[in-house]
Amino acid sequence: MRSQERAASELFEALYPRLAGWCRRLVDDDETAHEIASEAFTRLWARWTKVEEPSGYLYVTAANLVRDHWRKMERERRALRRVTTEETVKQQQGASDPSVRLLVQSLPERLRDPALLYYFADLPVRDVAALLGRNEGTVKADLHAARELLRANLGGHHDRTP
Repeated sequence: MRSQERAASELFEALYPRLAGWCRRLVDDDETAHEIASEAFTRLWARWTKVEEPSGYLYVTAANLVRDHWRKMERERRALRRVTTEETVKQQQGASDPSVRLLVQSLPERLRDPALLYYFADLPVRDVAALLGRNEGTVKADLHAARELLRANLGGHHDRTP
């Protein structure tokens, strides 16, 4: 056991700076790079006895985490563009049509939060579930309930789901 701890410590000392530097070049942010490198090592420690090639495992794990980071950043950029566009349209119209926005805001918090995260932040159900600390099935049921409430409040005039 002592030799495994020593091996893990030596691996960390040898690879962490290179791995963090590699991540830094990919994400262009020191803090995020260190978070990704640390998470890769944390995942390695959890599987330490099962991983045959720790160095390869670290880089593949870090690459996957970098890709997740890029996806998250893209979702945030899309949401920001959506909000910016919405604000521009509101200013051009003078008064916006607040009906959908007000209807979503009027949903109970239990339904509003998943609806905002799923439909407006464009997050997948599994991410919404993780953020809210709920099961995916619960989030799907909440989204269904939110759609039904919105449909009822819109008077059933829309055949498509929001």
